[in-house]
Parts: sequence; C-alpha cells; structure tokens
Amino acid sequence: MTIVFKISDNLKEKLIDFYKDTSVINPPPYSVFQSKGADGTTVTLYNSGKVMFQGISADIDAALWKDQEKFVNNKDIDITSSEDKKKKEEKKKYKFLNISSIGSDEVGTGDYFGPIVVTACYVNKNDFNFLKDLKVGDSKKISDKSIIEIAPKLIKRIPYKTFILNNEEYNKQKDFNMNKIKAILHNKVLFELSQNSELNYEKIVVDQFCYPTKYYEYIKDAKNKVNNITFMTKAEDQVLSVACGSIISRYIFLKEIAKMSKELGIEIPKGAGEKVDDIALNILKKHDINYLSKYVKLNFKNTKKIKDKM
Repeated sequence: MTIVFKISDNLKEKLIDFYKDTSVINPPPYSVFQSKGADGTTVTLYNSGKVMFQGISADIDAALWKDQEKFVNNKDIDITSSEDKKKKEEKKKYKFLNISSIGSDEVGTGDYFGPIVVTACYVNKNDFNFLKDLKVGDSKKISDKSIIEIAPKLIKRIPYKTFILNNEEYNKQKDFNMNKIKAILHNKVLFELSQNSELNYEKIVVDQFCYPTKYYEYIKDAKNKVNNITFMTKAEDQVLSVACGSIISRYIFLKEIAKMSKELGIEIPKGAGEKVDDIALNILKKHDINYLSKYVKLNFKNTKKIKDKM
C-alpha cells in the first residue's frame, strides 16, 4: 500500500523526530528523510514537502499525520491509497460504462493534407470487456500502428457511420468556419446511425468543440437534426462510443493519406508544419493550385506560405 500527501511545514520536524529511531543514513534522492520501521512501513519525506507511506501499515501511519494536520492546522487530508486512486480513476475514465451509447468524433481538421473524417459509433454496454481488451481510448494517444491493428476489429463488431469530406469538396465550401463544418458532419453521421431501430442507446455523446448553443445554431438549416446530445470535453477519454469513433476516423484518415502518398509518389506527412509546406511546395512547382486542391485544405495558412516561396 502506498499513500502520498503534502505535509505542512510546521509538522515536518515533528515527523522527523517521531521516526528518528528508525531513520536511514542515506535517504533516497530528492528526499530529506526516510524511516524504515520494524513493521515494514517506510516513511519518506521529500524536498517538495510530500510524504510517502509505504507498506502493510501505511494507512495507520498516514492516518496519524492526517489527524495531526486536522488538530494542528485544521486541514483535511485525503489519504486514499495509490491503488484505490487508480481504481477510482479507472472507474471514472469511462463515464458511461454502465450504459449503451452513440458517440462521434472527427479527425483531419488540423491537417493540411487529407480529408476530414467523422464517425459515429454505437457501443453496447456488453461490449466493454471486448473494448477494454483492445485498449480502446483516444486515438491521438494511440500509435498509427496500433490504430491499424485495432480499427478493423472495431469495424467488424461495432455499428458505425462515417462521412469523409474530401479536399475538393472541402475547398468548395463558402464558409470555412471549422466548428460549423464539424457540427454539420457530426449531425449527419449521428442522425444516420440513430435511425437504426435495432440500436438501444441511452445517450448520444459528442466530444465538445464549441458551446452547445452554437452547435445547434450551426445545424439549424439541416433537414434532419439530432437534438438530444450530451456534450463532453475530452469525451474520447470517457465514453467508449466516442473513443471508437475517434479510432475508426483515424484509421480511415490514415488510409486516405496512404492513398494520396501512393498517387503522388511521396510520403505525405500529417499535421500542418514545415515538412508539410515543403511537400506542398514541390507539388505546386510541378503542377498548379487546382491540382494541389485535390490534396490540401486551401484556406489553411500553409497555402499563403508556399505561394510566397514560389
């Protein structure tokens, strides 16, 4: 058992004096004091002011100093063990584990090359163990190699709808408000998936990218609208249906980038950095802006930068 908390300055000397008989000569790096008791409990006071209790009786020792903090400083200390905190975080990680949900996420909005891909997924609560075994989570935190391994397994099992806004269609937009584009595309895939009468979902969740009022304003002209949405920040880390949408979108985006790379005979980098500018500039030198528009989002600042280099 391990318990860590920050102890008040006026209790540090008391703690050192209390454990002085079992103190070690050379405490660990970044610590000022360490005690190793006969009961197997180790107490370490660090330069930062944090004190760590480790061992079978760690909770007993920690409770002693928690009481001191309350008595001397009128300060409440949480002495939840690291193991309990880990379990708590694991439980908190997926907020809607106990319900079936539809969730959506998008990829490609920050990439100069490649389309925007939006995917809505349905996850039944009975799928949790399957998804946990696959280590499903936010696609931005998963390597491309793992995405390529995980996504096909999701596609075989998880009901989903995907929409790909390719670069040519993107560049025809009259309004390049990215949040508006995302809202319209999210609404499209969410509506299509939610029309499946076999899906018994309890919530529809969207990874929040704008205020809900603005989202609904953006989709006001849509023929078919989904209104009963739960908006959550970092939803891909908390809701499995959103996480699945994130992974499938990423997988399809990677396939589209690979297709572009094959057509152009050069590996297309992701993002919108200098390497991207260099590739786009070489393409523009060999062809023209109309040809480039099949592969990039022309409204990005990258376009002006590469034109200035011509």
